[in-house]
Amino acid sequence: MELLSFYNVENLFLPDPKPRHKLDPTISGLRSWDERKYKNKLQKIAHVFQLIKEQNGMLPFIVGLSEVSGKKVLEDLVQLQPFNSEYGIVHYNSMDDRKVDVAMLYDKKKVEIIDSEAIAFFFENENKNTEYKTTRDVLYAVVKYEEMVINVFIAHLPSKRDKDINKPKRIFILNEIQKRMLDLTQAEEHVILCGDFNENPDDENLVKILYGNAQGKAFENPFQQLFSTGNYSTFHYKSGLLFDQIILSESFFKKDNMLSFQGAEIFRHEKISSRDKKSGGRPLRTYSGTRYLGGYSDHFPVFVTLGKMQNKCENINLSRE
Repeated sequence: MELLSFYNVENLFLPDPKPRHKLDPTISGLRSWDERKYKNKLQKIAHVFQLIKEQNGMLPFIVGLSEVSGKKVLEDLVQLQPFNSEYGIVHYNSMDDRKVDVAMLYDKKKVEIIDSEAIAFFFENENKNTEYKTTRDVLYAVVKYEEMVINVFIAHLPSKRDKDINKPKRIFILNEIQKRMLDLTQAEEHVILCGDFNENPDDENLVKILYGNAQGKAFENPFQQLFSTGNYSTFHYKSGLLFDQIILSESFFKKDNMLSFQGAEIFRHEKISSRDKKSGGRPLRTYSGTRYLGGYSDHFPVFVTLGKMQNKCENINLSRE
């Protein structure tokens, strides 16, 4: 069995340098983001994965992350337990306005990186102050797990703020990624797309991406069922949302695949959940507005469980009577 996870870790920034003036803007945009709060944040994120390990008996062999700012925060994170410097990093700096990126961690004992790239997107700037406007890159990595090659896409799509002005951008990005994914599946490649899509599994864009032009359904989204039964990874006021999802190519649903889908889960452990009367059961976040809570993230992590096909030779009894 193997786990593959995705986690929006909510503004994992290095400590802000001391401003030269009270009005100087900070890099993080967070109030009083200092060394103590940064180290607490790292320990909190590492603790989430320790809890996943305790519950499942293992760590995910691949971890998709979003809202990380720069490679240094990832280097600091993988030094901590339970990673213990045994996880590698795939990361590219994007041109996002908030300076947050997506990234991938991987178990170096199980996974080999064959190739990787940042897929960047540029849009016309509505304010016409600059020639273009950027958003977070989509990370693409080709990995090898034993003899199996897997194409992994990790995304954090533009948000729904300002009356969802970013919806056309999300549509464009998903269409472009779908083209790549379909090309790969038509070549009988294995594909996984995970991320914070800023849309729920039943939204039109995320339903559409599951289908090829003429080949019918090409991908499965196991988080559709979770959402339909009232399971959420994050919240906006009173609304429960499942923006964090993992989509897999149909090949992962075949029994003869080396890794085959077994289940999907939103990791809502009580230790990473708020106990406040108003927000009980929701993620215990780092900040609520400008108020520091010292929690983990405003999202719960999600993961899929993949069953591993045993080598036929392992089942042969070679002992002699």
